[in-house]
Amino acid sequence: MITEVVAAHSRILGQDSQFPAYVYDLDALGEHARQIRSALSAPGAPEIFYAAKANPDPAFLQTVAPFVHGFEVASGGELEHVLAAVPGARIAFGGPGKTDAELRAALELRVERFHVESPHELKRLAALSRSIGGADVLLRVNLAGDRSGVALAMTGPFGMDPDLITACEGVLASAPWLRLRGIHAHLASGLDAAAMLRQGEEILAWARSWLAAAGVTDAEINLGGGMAVDYSAPDNVFDWQAYGEGVSKLAQAGETLRIEPGRAVAVYAGWYVTDVLDVKRAHGEWYAVLRGGTMQIRTPVTKNHNHPFTILPGSNTDGPSVEEQPVTFVGQLCTPKDVFARNVPVNRIGVGDVVAFSMSGAYAWNISHHDFLMHPKPGFHYLNRNASNQLR
Repeated sequence: MITEVVAAHSRILGQDSQFPAYVYDLDALGEHARQIRSALSAPGAPEIFYAAKANPDPAFLQTVAPFVHGFEVASGGELEHVLAAVPGARIAFGGPGKTDAELRAALELRVERFHVESPHELKRLAALSRSIGGADVLLRVNLAGDRSGVALAMTGPFGMDPDLITACEGVLASAPWLRLRGIHAHLASGLDAAAMLRQGEEILAWARSWLAAAGVTDAEINLGGGMAVDYSAPDNVFDWQAYGEGVSKLAQAGETLRIEPGRAVAVYAGWYVTDVLDVKRAHGEWYAVLRGGTMQIRTPVTKNHNHPFTILPGSNTDGPSVEEQPVTFVGQLCTPKDVFARNVPVNRIGVGDVVAFSMSGAYAWNISHHDFLMHPKPGFHYLNRNASNQLR
């Protein structure tokens, strides 16, 4: 649940009262990214574009950069941010609701691929790109199908229904400076390797047929992201080896496959570390009140789960504590929704103990409502054997 280097650093933070803090193990992140790249190394394996939205911290981007082929961004801000952190990186620009200003910036920065979400967006891109030599596009398709049981179904505004995507053919015909390279499809999140492969087969069957009819050769097909992350069982890691072997078998000569993992790359390399301010009983239930809250790590609220954690005993034994009871972990916010974990069994927890919430490397700080109640911001600590520990 917690690496030795993170546990040791967390204890040091406790001595200096530097809570809350995000502690990032960059060595662990780099090794995980290396293993993913190794698992996806067979002939026909997809290119890997890291989804920057999962965690755009510059140190994360720079650590994963040697092991990915590029980055997927979903806003003009992400675009500028990623290129500042990793100059010259290959970029795919996706996401609904792109503004003209964002499209212009992406064109000026020579974004490699535009993931087009609608015929109207394609028309706007055609008009904006004509004077600078055009743009390379993938059309994003939103396939119907059974998405029951998935963590998140990417329906509604994302991409185009197959009948709508045909409306792009006329736009492309009238704007030859737009170069249709292929299809993008991100249909669901929270899928294990077997489910990802089945979804990949579904996408490929539709995309190959449509692209062949459209006369596209050497096609690119982006299968999206959505690799499962199991917060209830942190050791249940997505089977990259099985997925790599399976997706390589799906590939056909002359085409380029691509994926966009984010959470499954970054989540295991971060911990949100804080201390216990109070322990008390209310209406028969025990509560541990922690410094910080979900305004700094919104993941437990958005996922509606008990966030995994490790308790590191503190040196303060004067305050209240509880043993062998289920405890609800809450933060400092004035809302009953500020809950990290609810009614979880603990051996012991008391004031001054340190709680390290693992799996905090993705969709944690960067999606949180930082300024609610205006508590102090957490510190950021980067652990890297190849460099001195960095603080921010």
